[in-house]
Amino acid sequence: MRLLIYDKTCAGKGALPGLSTVWRTGSLVYRVAGRIDAVAGVASWDEAAQFVERVKSDEPIEEVQYWGHGRFGRALVDRAALDARSVQSATPARFFALLRERFVPGERSLFWLRTCESFGAEVGRDFASRLGDFLGVSVAGHTHVIGFWQSGLHGLRPGGTPTWSSSEGIEKGTPEAPELGVWSTPMCPRTIHCLEGSVPPTWFDESR
Repeated sequence: MRLLIYDKTCAGKGALPGLSTVWRTGSLVYRVAGRIDAVAGVASWDEAAQFVERVKSDEPIEEVQYWGHGRFGRALVDRAALDARSVQSATPARFFALLRERFVPGERSLFWLRTCESFGAEVGRDFASRLGDFLGVSVAGHTHVIGFWQSGLHGLRPGGTPTWSSSEGIEKGTPEAPELGVWSTPMCPRTIHCLEGSVPPTWFDESR
């Protein structure tokens, strides 16, 4: 089973639609195209956990995409963040714990953060590594600010070590203290667009 979860709290201003409208529309396109089996808009990580727990609970999960905001080393629903600490603590985040329970273990399963900068800088590389090890599946995420174009896409097999540059996608700051990310363009490394629904197999880091 393939799931798509998006942040439904990003409302627009005035007559301008917010990104939640874009993500909801995109999820409908993916559903019609047969790329996903179930979708949910959520306002919190607890809602995301409830969806994972309840949706077709007798079927294992092979892929989850999350569409929302992010910053270096973390993913957000509204302003609530999940990061490396969410999987390395004695009580991991319920959302991640439920994913681990329901995922088909192994590198053929995928958790993909389609969020800005989540795998960027040193903190993003650490997040990617810890997340993959905790879930026991392949993970993917971006080093750049993403929109229609989505650059800096890197995948990591379970047990792998990130080898992409910790300076990739940083416009201001350093790999140890990033401040501002680079916007995605077709010329940036590892770029797809939002209508592409898979990570190229050769973009997974095989370092183990």
